[in-house]
Amino acid sequence: MYTNDLINETSPYLLQHAHNPVNWKPWNDDTLLLAQNENKLILISVGYAACHWCHVMEKETFENEEAAGVMNNFFINIKVDREERPDVDQIYMNAVQIMTGTGGWPMNVIALPDGRPFWGGTYFKKEKWIDILKQISEIYKKDPEKIIEYANNLEQGLKRISLAEKNNTENDFSIEEIENSVNNWSQYFDYNYGGNNRAPKFMMPVTLDFLLKYSHATKNENISAYVFNTLTKIAFGGVYDHIGGGFARYSIDIKWHVPHFEKMLYDNAQLVSVYSKAYSLSKNTLYKTIVKETLEFVERELMSDNYIFYSSLDADSLTLKNELKEGAFYVWKKDELKNLLGKNYNLFKVYYNINDFGYWEENNYVLIRNKTEEELATEHALPVQELQAIISECKSILFKERLKRSKPGLDDKSLTSWNALMLKGYLDAYKAFADERYLEIALKNADFIIRKQIKENGGLLHNYKKGKSTINGFLEDYSTVIDAFITLHEATLDEKWLKLAKNLTNYCFDYFFDDKSGMFFFTSSKDKVIVTRTIEKSDNVIPASNSLMAHNLFRLSFYFDNPKYYETSSTMLNNVRQEFEDYGYSHANWLNLMLNFTRPFYEIAISGKNAIQNARQINTHYLPNVMITGSTTESDLPLLRNRYIKDKTLLYVCVENTCKLPFENVDLVLKEVNK
Repeated sequence: MYTNDLINETSPYLLQHAHNPVNWKPWNDDTLLLAQNENKLILISVGYAACHWCHVMEKETFENEEAAGVMNNFFINIKVDREERPDVDQIYMNAVQIMTGTGGWPMNVIALPDGRPFWGGTYFKKEKWIDILKQISEIYKKDPEKIIEYANNLEQGLKRISLAEKNNTENDFSIEEIENSVNNWSQYFDYNYGGNNRAPKFMMPVTLDFLLKYSHATKNENISAYVFNTLTKIAFGGVYDHIGGGFARYSIDIKWHVPHFEKMLYDNAQLVSVYSKAYSLSKNTLYKTIVKETLEFVERELMSDNYIFYSSLDADSLTLKNELKEGAFYVWKKDELKNLLGKNYNLFKVYYNINDFGYWEENNYVLIRNKTEEELATEHALPVQELQAIISECKSILFKERLKRSKPGLDDKSLTSWNALMLKGYLDAYKAFADERYLEIALKNADFIIRKQIKENGGLLHNYKKGKSTINGFLEDYSTVIDAFITLHEATLDEKWLKLAKNLTNYCFDYFFDDKSGMFFFTSSKDKVIVTRTIEKSDNVIPASNSLMAHNLFRLSFYFDNPKYYETSSTMLNNVRQEFEDYGYSHANWLNLMLNFTRPFYEIAISGKNAIQNARQINTHYLPNVMITGSTTESDLPLLRNRYIKDKTLLYVCVENTCKLPFENVDLVLKEVNK
């Protein structure tokens, strides 16, 4: 058996490749220095543990001795886990998108010995891969200047798209600007199944969160109906695991039916947040069920005994024939269901469409709903509660049966940013449902971040595996942790979380801030630059680290009465606003922030012995234009200073730190902020 240098790594993805015949090396200074010393081209292959096509290319190409021989002869070969090293992934993905107009994983790039890229793509079959590598190595041998010239030009292109420019026009944000963006964007809505009107379909919780807030703020019933329909159709779809809870990454079709079956922590974290908020507004019990089942899945499959969250579950698992196949753990055959469910099969097959609508391939069905329980109960002359009891019994039988199958592989590394997203998910669920267990888990995960991921100098580390914290933190780690800690304060009123959020924010100003643009770099000034330092601006499946930082600064400016935070947040928003009209979809979290600048935004300050109970009551309501602080004792926070009166609980509603006379009744406060 072959063994390469990846055997010494902790990333499950890198370890998957540790026995390839390719002489893989990890991304580090020693490997890059080796390339320069030997004047060899670098082949950089980027993927992640749950990636189906990464597995396919490994099996077809990287396990092949002929392909490995070509790679080893002509290149220094580096394997990168994109989740461990989003900075490396970001640079080379930008390069691939410039060169090819598209991107994806596995991502394969060839670079000069100094790391500057000049060729790239995604998945390649073995024969084509070998031909390409031979051609490139021959050109580099005979005419290296041609490749160096292309790399120089591409480097300039990378630097241009990685920069941000300060917009010196006035920060005159308006609700009309947001409306124009949403109107243009809405041309691409799928009003039947929800989401965008194309396949594949990603859930995009960032966009759903914004559109929920926008429709609520503007009382736009069409957008509201679209959001709730999207959330319902996703919950009905095969992208949701109806037997074990939790969401796959995306669907390959327009009806949310057949997913790529990998389950990522960041998707589930953010969808828990969105469904919790949607429940607070709509009181739709389906959304409550989705949150409950998804968090049960997270605790069962993606959480350690120490309340640390793992990264993902693989798309592939072993079949009865011992073949690795995508979705094998999740799909069902008709005869299998009949035998397991007996007399309840006929109702189950209608509920989950064991028919043409739910059929996938090779006699397999992916469970999908298309009717409400009320509709089905009426059709079958059953009380809703009886239908629910039968379906619950069926799901329990199938869950136990599924445990006998080979489980998908687990990526058990823990990323600070993704843990913070899941921490926030638990907090949003706690706020919506007042379940103390959700808060307990959130607090224990936050304790992990404090103990293991915050360094003595106040900075963050990005990765955690088997008791060891590694890799200097990226802006995504800071922005998500700050957001989670602010939310922890709103849930508990413990000032410790605000102070930690402020300290991390100031650290970002020291080591990530770009004075020229008023934005934040993705990497610390302490880190070695890979081609160029990037500034992440566009929201994607996860919000851009800069849009999250801008939100954090906006809220912290009121908590600490800090004009610098407010002005920086406003400047950052102004810098990207020219993209909103045509690209609202990829700037949803920025548009969410613009709502705070263009609609009334309230600070609620609660002082007194019942402050925590009052905060808990307020938090159960959907109040996206509100921030909460409070204390059961005296406090030096600007919004609470000199407001404590013994044996009384007073609630202040403030706008830009100017407060009305205090209320003593939560209902009056809710009425005030919902005008």
